[in-house]
Amino acid sequence: MGKKTKLALAIAAASAAAWAGSKAVLKPQKRERKDVLQFDRPIVLAHRGGSHLAPEHTKPAFEKAVELGVDGFEVDIRLTKDEEIIVFHDDTVDRTTDGTGFVKDYTLQELSQLNHGFHFIDLEGNAPYKEEKLSVLTLRELLVEFPDIYINIDIKDSPDTYEGSLMPSKLWRLIEELQAQNRVVVTSFYSEQIDRFNLYAQNRVALGAGETDIRKAFAAFTSQFGHFYHPKVDVFQIPPKHGVISLDMPKFIAYLGNLNIPVHYWTINEPDMMERLIKRGAKGIVTDRPDLAVPLVQKLHDKSNSDSEQ
Repeated sequence: MGKKTKLALAIAAASAAAWAGSKAVLKPQKRERKDVLQFDRPIVLAHRGGSHLAPEHTKPAFEKAVELGVDGFEVDIRLTKDEEIIVFHDDTVDRTTDGTGFVKDYTLQELSQLNHGFHFIDLEGNAPYKEEKLSVLTLRELLVEFPDIYINIDIKDSPDTYEGSLMPSKLWRLIEELQAQNRVVVTSFYSEQIDRFNLYAQNRVALGAGETDIRKAFAAFTSQFGHFYHPKVDVFQIPPKHGVISLDMPKFIAYLGNLNIPVHYWTINEPDMMERLIKRGAKGIVTDRPDLAVPLVQKLHDKSNSDSEQ
């Protein structure tokens, strides 16, 4: 046996020993369970209020979603020129009547003059809100109007902007003032925003995974060192696929579940996909079509209970 072969075998043996040692010493660090995420069945979150049924992020959308029986809302937030937190997705207001420019350049009063349902087309091809004046909603109004609804709050303003730098502290103060700590989840595409928010919240609010958190978890899952992963968040809200990477594998869902991290998938509007994800272990469906999702999820839950009783 040559020296190179002996060296390679020694390195392999040392690596295996290190891996085995780490497995014996390190145990996966589970997240402490958050009340807002404790459901005995999969849940349905209305994406922006159910944006295929009524204009997104408007009062009619949220009211319709509640009537349909959703468990919660998935909303986006941005900061206005006068530093009010509104529920709004785009950084511009181009999709409203006479609306041009960026949200950050408008005051709440100015935004309230625009019709946020002007461009909405319903499933029958009609524009029922074109002549109405649907005002923008503040996050405060949403939290007060729907006190019993779980709300997933997605920070859209980048941490590199003035608005984004203010958002974590302003959001925490609002949640604390309204005592909404146990009925919201705060998340963002920007993991830095989640970390900044948690400097104020100190894990008193459930946190969703940002892009960096998702990458770390998936890398740990696919490696031999998954036991090194210590999550900083409480729920993963992700698409079934990111590029060529499948994020809906049952083993990945179970891996996160073992760490007390439920997985919610967005934005799922096809019943076949909803059923497939739930059967794979998904704990939540984020959808524009709560009219389809709510009865389907209930049917699957009833069937599961019936099967377990037999």
